[in-house]
Amino acid sequence: MLKTFRYGILIFIFLFNFLHVYTQVINNENIDRSIEKYRKGIIHISGKPGASVTVEQLEHEFWFGCALSSGIFSDRSWISEADREIYKEKFIGNFNSAVTENAVKWGSMEENRGRINYTTSDNILEWTEANDIPCRGHNLYWGIDKFVQPWLKIMDNDELLAALEKRGRETAAHFNGRFAEYDLNNEMIHGNYYEDRLGRDITLKMAQWVLEGDPEAKLWLNDYDILTGRRLDDYMEHIRELQSMGVPISGIGVQGHLHGETFAREKLQESLDSLATFGLPVRITEFNIPGQRSKFYRNKSLEITEEEELQKAKELEDYYRICFANPAVEGILMWGFWEGANWIPVSSLYRMDWSPTPALQTYQDLIFEEWNTSVTLQLDEDGNAAVPAFFGKYRITSGDNEMEISLRKLEGSLSIEL
Repeated sequence: MLKTFRYGILIFIFLFNFLHVYTQVINNENIDRSIEKYRKGIIHISGKPGASVTVEQLEHEFWFGCALSSGIFSDRSWISEADREIYKEKFIGNFNSAVTENAVKWGSMEENRGRINYTTSDNILEWTEANDIPCRGHNLYWGIDKFVQPWLKIMDNDELLAALEKRGRETAAHFNGRFAEYDLNNEMIHGNYYEDRLGRDITLKMAQWVLEGDPEAKLWLNDYDILTGRRLDDYMEHIRELQSMGVPISGIGVQGHLHGETFAREKLQESLDSLATFGLPVRITEFNIPGQRSKFYRNKSLEITEEEELQKAKELEDYYRICFANPAVEGILMWGFWEGANWIPVSSLYRMDWSPTPALQTYQDLIFEEWNTSVTLQLDEDGNAAVPAFFGKYRITSGDNEMEISLRKLEGSLSIEL
C-alpha cells in the first residue's frame, strides 16, 4: 500500500512538472506571436523585375536603452579616462536610447541653494546628440522626504512654492527641446513631500511651470513596485486622479528592479496589460536583474556564481520578451550595464574588467539577431516584394541605388520605389 502511494506521488510530481513546462512553452509561443503581430510592419518595395535588393536594419524604433552614469560625464570624475572611453564605446554598441541616472535630479544639480550645476547634464546631452541617441531627463522633482534638500525644508510655504516654480521653468528653459521626455515628479505613490506641504494640485502646477519653460516637453510618471503587482492598483488610481485634475501625462514609467534574483512572469504580464488600458505609452525605466530585493543588493560584496550568471541571463531574456511582446510598451532602459558604474554591480552586462557576462550574449542575441530584419531578396516578375520587418531604421540597397528609410509602428507599413 505504501509502495503504491509513493508511486502515485511520483506520478503526480512528474505530471505537475510536465504541465508546468508545457505551459511555459505555450506562453512563449503566445509571446512570439505577439511580437510578430505588434513589433513588425511591412516594407513594400517596387522596382525592376528580378532585381536583387538588400534590406538591412540599422536600429530599432523600440527603445533598448540604459542609464548614463554621471561619473562618466562629470568634469570631476573618479573613473579613469580609459574606462570612460570604453564605456561610451560599449554604450553605442549596445543601446539606442538613454536616461540620466542622477545628473538631472534636483539634489544633484542644486545641492546648495542658488548654486546650480548644469555641467554634467550638458555633457551628457552633447554626447547623446552627437551620437543620435534620444535621452530622457530623470527627474525634475522628487518628493520622497529623504531626497528633498534640507534647504528646501526650512522654507515657508510661499518660499517653497516659488522655489518649485523656479526649478520647473528654469530647468525646462535651459534644456529646451533637448530631452526627449522627463520624469515629472518621481515616485509619488511612495511619498510626496511637496503635496503634503502645498496641497493636492502641486503636481499640476509643476507640469504647467515646466511647459512654460519648454512648451513641447513630454512629462512622464515614474514609480516602483508596479510590475510586481504590489502597488499596481495604487498606481492605476493615482494616474486616474492626475488625469481628472488635468495633469498632462505623456507616458507611464514603471521601474523594473523591485524583484529578487527572479521575477513573477504572470505579474509582469498582468501589470503591463492593466497599464495598457490608459492608452498611453509605457516604458520600463529602471531595469536590473538581479534586482533590489535580491541577496546581491542586500550584500553587495557577494560574488555571483557561474550558475547564477546563467540564471541571470535567462531572467533577462524572459523579462525582455514579455515587455517586447506588449504593444503598449515602447522601451526598456537598464539601470546600469558596467560593474564599475551600476548600483547593483552583479546585474551588469560587463564585469569590472570589461569581460562580458552570459547576459550580454543573451541580450545581443535578442536585439541584434532574433529581433533584427536583414535580408537579401529578388523582386518578383512584377517588380514587387513585401518584407515583414521590425519597426525601425533601414538601409535599402539595390545595385547603385541606396536609401535610408524608417518603418514606424504608427503607420504600420511603408512603400518605396527603387
